[in-house]
Amino acid sequence: MLPRLYRRAVMLAGSRQSAEDVVHEAYLKLAARPQRFLAHPEPYAYAFTAVLNVARDAYRKDRRQVLVDGLEGVEEAGAVGGAGAGPGAEPGGWDGGVERRHAELEAVRLLGRLSHRQAGIVILVDLDGYTLDQAAKIMKVHRGTAARHRARALDRLRAYLVESEHGQAGR
Repeated sequence: MLPRLYRRAVMLAGSRQSAEDVVHEAYLKLAARPQRFLAHPEPYAYAFTAVLNVARDAYRKDRRQVLVDGLEGVEEAGAVGGAGAGPGAEPGGWDGGVERRHAELEAVRLLGRLSHRQAGIVILVDLDGYTLDQAAKIMKVHRGTAARHRARALDRLRAYLVESEHGQAGR
């Protein structure tokens, strides 16, 4: 369960280092009451909720700090990864995982532009395969609220993708 939580925490926190901090803090919260975690019918959902809450708290704390362009490092890493999949790459061939890593960085960048609730619902439903009812229960919101958050998140993601396509076409 831990590797899966780390992957999801990266999507919520935006960087590997922040994700490690988030998962560690969530672990400390879960370790304080292990009987609740062990008695829960869906331990991953319980742990994901703890990770989501810690990520949200960290975001709120960081928001009060002096702002620095947070996407600069992700875009630079994406540019490095994107160079390996350029014209020299064999179509349909293995590129050493560069294309996958670039896609992961792009997903993290896009999820970072959503609210934590929106990102959480998208991760649970679209990446982890939970139903909307299950995701709503995990997030402790009504099904309609979860559906609204997911719909708004997907609309925002589509708008960001259209915006980035227009930006690349203008270059």
